[in-house]
Amino acid sequence: MNTLLIVLCALTIAVGIVGVVVPVLPGLFLCLAAVGVWAILGDGGTAGRWTVFGLCAGWVVVGTVVKYTWPGRRLKEIGVPTRTLVFGVLLGIAGMFVIPVVGLPVGFVAGVWLAEAQRHGGFGPAWPSTVAALKAAGLSMLVELGAAFLVALTWTAGLFLV
Repeated sequence: MNTLLIVLCALTIAVGIVGVVVPVLPGLFLCLAAVGVWAILGDGGTAGRWTVFGLCAGWVVVGTVVKYTWPGRRLKEIGVPTRTLVFGVLLGIAGMFVIPVVGLPVGFVAGVWLAEAQRHGGFGPAWPSTVAALKAAGLSMLVELGAAFLVALTWTAGLFLV
C-alpha cells in the first residue's frame, strides 16, 4: 500500500506541475493535495509527515502571494491599468471555451492588446504594454512553477527523512 500511495502521490504532483504550465488544471492545489493524502495515509512518523505537509503548504501560500503581487506591482510601475488585466483575463476565460488547451493564453494576449489599443488609440502604441503584460504573466507562471517544484522537492526529501 505504501509504495502504491507514493507512486500515486508522485504522479499527482507531476500532473500538478504540468498544470502550472498548462493552465487547465489547478497545479499547486494538486501538488498540495497529493502531499496531504500522503500525510494522512502514509507510513512512518505522523509528526514528520505533517511537518512536511506544513512546509509544502507554506511554499504554496508564499508562491501564491508572490505570484499575484510581484507581477502586478511591475505592471503598475510600467503604467498598465488593472482594467486592462481584467479585460485580458475575461477574454482568456472566454478563449478557453473557444480554443481548447491554448485558448487561455491566446485570449489573454488578445484581451490585453485590445484594451491597450482602445486606451492608446491604436494597435501599434498598444504593443509595448501588451509585451509588458505578457512578461508579467510569464513571471507569474515561473513563480508558481518554482513553488510547485519546492513542494515536490520538500515531499521527496520527506520521503527519505520521515
